[in-house]
Amino acid sequence: MVAATGLIAGVSILLPIGAYAATDDHGGAARNDGDQTAAIRESIVDGPAKNVILLIGDGMGDSEITVARNYAEGAAGELAGIDALPLTGQYTTYALNEDGTTNYASESASTASGWSTGTKTMNGSLSVDIHGNPQSTLLELAKANGLRTGNVSTAEIQDATPGAEVAHISARGCYGPVATTEDCASEALENGGLGSISEQLLTLRPDVVLGGGSATFTESAVAGDWAGQTLFEQATDRGYQLVDDAAGLASVTAADQSAPLLGLFTEGNFPTRWVGPEATVGGADLDPVSCTENPERLDTGLSLATLTDKAINLLSADTDQGFFLQVEGASIDKRDHAADACGQIGETVDLDEAVQSALAFAKADGNTLVVVTADHAHTSQIVGSTPPGLSVALTTEEGQPMLVSYGTAEAGESQQHTGSQVRIAGYGPGAANVLGLTDQTDLFFTSANALELNTDLTSLSAAATLVLDRPTVAPGGDFTATGAGLAADWRATGEVSTSAAADPLGVADVIDGQAVFTGTAPTEPGEYQVTLTGAQTGVSITTALTVTAAAATPAPTAEPTAEPTTEPTAAPTAAPSGTPSDAPTAAPAGGGSGAGPTSGVPVGAVMAVGGVLAATGAQVAPLAGAAALLLAAGGVLITMRRRRQGTV
Repeated sequence: MVAATGLIAGVSILLPIGAYAATDDHGGAARNDGDQTAAIRESIVDGPAKNVILLIGDGMGDSEITVARNYAEGAAGELAGIDALPLTGQYTTYALNEDGTTNYASESASTASGWSTGTKTMNGSLSVDIHGNPQSTLLELAKANGLRTGNVSTAEIQDATPGAEVAHISARGCYGPVATTEDCASEALENGGLGSISEQLLTLRPDVVLGGGSATFTESAVAGDWAGQTLFEQATDRGYQLVDDAAGLASVTAADQSAPLLGLFTEGNFPTRWVGPEATVGGADLDPVSCTENPERLDTGLSLATLTDKAINLLSADTDQGFFLQVEGASIDKRDHAADACGQIGETVDLDEAVQSALAFAKADGNTLVVVTADHAHTSQIVGSTPPGLSVALTTEEGQPMLVSYGTAEAGESQQHTGSQVRIAGYGPGAANVLGLTDQTDLFFTSANALELNTDLTSLSAAATLVLDRPTVAPGGDFTATGAGLAADWRATGEVSTSAAADPLGVADVIDGQAVFTGTAPTEPGEYQVTLTGAQTGVSITTALTVTAAAATPAPTAEPTAEPTTEPTAAPTAAPSGTPSDAPTAAPAGGGSGAGPTSGVPVGAVMAVGGVLAATGAQVAPLAGAAALLLAAGGVLITMRRRRQGTV
């Protein structure tokens, strides 16, 4: 028996390590099925990528992932999306203070700004550096480089994580005009700033935006082109497709720059998927409980996975364009703050399903980078006995009790973020860049490099052109100016100017790089310049506009029945410079362009003659007819002569 055991041991020693570990002789907990070197090597794919999908679990530290996995799948189980990405690393999430020193405990605004812009900033600020200078975001850069863009969240769409991709502002709470006027006054539209987060979102014009936060869109703009109108009214006027329920979302078949999609399904944040008791002091001593479905949860057609699928379908519809999409599972963080384990777990499961959707697309597409990570770590911890602080006991999928502790705040207060590094995992072209220990800002460069984004926005609009439909126009006449190639600008201003003065043409949205202005020419003849300027890059394009009376357009006239033979006796008189281009020019009484059959007869006198003839009765009817013919022929002759002389 000893010999047999020795033989078995000898054979086991000769077996490959992976095969040995995969046997059930050690309890079967090992996750690897043999040596993984070849699989890892195969998962490292060179860029570039056509598409990038970032999925963010707000507050989803390693502990939050483990709590969710244990509860929903068991300790030896796997989350089918989050745990399926083959390349995994960790990144640091610290922020900066106003003086540039390190802040070890970050929050969602500074962290979202980190991966969105590649620049660290202060807690509370969105996509500006510590000096308040706007930093270009991945979504902005993707749009400027000709990609389609999307932003999806289960939070209010103005919240920190989605807000960092679309806005530049010093305080994350300045959702709409009201809060911005009060708390971010220097950045409000009425003071020459970029406006609130919601207003900046509308101006940036992502192709697809889905989330909560409709309450803010009922506020009215204080300044700008839509002053006095609600943000919903503004969105409609600017061409957005607005939906607010699952049926409306399902009916949308296309979304692009001409008709972007804005889906806002709740006034605030989405209701959570699961509910259960919040942690209390001594809560782990109570009987374990199970989480239950939240009766207030939105229609399943509005789950995070469904929203992710819809966004991907709309953004990938144009096979010639790539896309950038950010998706956030927001309330992992929000329920962690509330010491609500069931809420936090359900939101992690919800995000996991969205990750599965993204991976399914990426595997079929073969050219999409998927990255899953968090903005910062959080409070919840799995413990072995009842702690002195808040705790709760849950019954997991395996039927076992799991004690979850919340120890960074008193009952009823908000649990704190923690400064731990967090997990980052990737799949697809460029995903190898998440391996090892990186910083949150590295994710910006990983994404931008995978998409080969040109990050110099000014250069992307530098080749813009300007064309007028009528380079020469009559005084006061209408013209249309079309600027094209303004790829990195979301709005443009226009003006008509001389060296001495300028008249504004207004402001226009830039759609697919094009801005169109309809203007009225000055009333004084001369040479003018039409200039369009990109509001974001400052790139200006200029062309000449000539204002001259010679460009006036005549009113339609009847064709003559025969070529007149009488020649004019004097040159025609030009119309005054202020005459509208479509107004007829009256001939002067006697001489000039009025010479001809009725020469020397005032218009009033001719009318009077007509009246006298009409009054003589039937005996003079032939004379009246002859007089009418003479008048008509004279009018035609005058018009034709003016055409030849170029004065009409």
